[in-house]
Amino acid sequence: MDTLFSILHVVGAVFIVGPMAILPMSAMRAIRAGSSAQVATLAKSTRIFSLLSLIVFVLGFALVGVADPKYNLSVTTPWVLASIILYVVAIVLSLAVVVPAMNRAAASAGTAPVASGSAAAKSGYAAISAGSGIVSLLLVAVVVLMVWKP
Repeated sequence: MDTLFSILHVVGAVFIVGPMAILPMSAMRAIRAGSSAQVATLAKSTRIFSLLSLIVFVLGFALVGVADPKYNLSVTTPWVLASIILYVVAIVLSLAVVVPAMNRAAASAGTAPVASGSAAAKSGYAAISAGSGIVSLLLVAVVVLMVWKP
């Protein structure tokens, strides 16, 4: 059973958490191009993938639960706890900062390309950029902890 949970956890991380981290970066390009419909679609997709990433989170708990007793794993194991905290911060940042900023940018973007000093560019572009960058770094830290298991 642990092999099944492990496979599902890794596949989920690749195909669910990966897009959660990458889609906001595509939205920044769409904002610069002035494509509000594309930004809105990417905001919705980012929200959906962020919520779906909870499946990967739950599978992680399942893995801890079925782990061989010789590994002495629990949610209080330092690297597991650090991973949980980093993931929670990442998903909250994604849902509370990045997605709303993408929605604001979609609402203010026109059909023409966006100049760097325009109102559309200022309406969330920096929040999307910084927020999604931090989310990505947090998720990379979680992957490092999952592999390294210090």
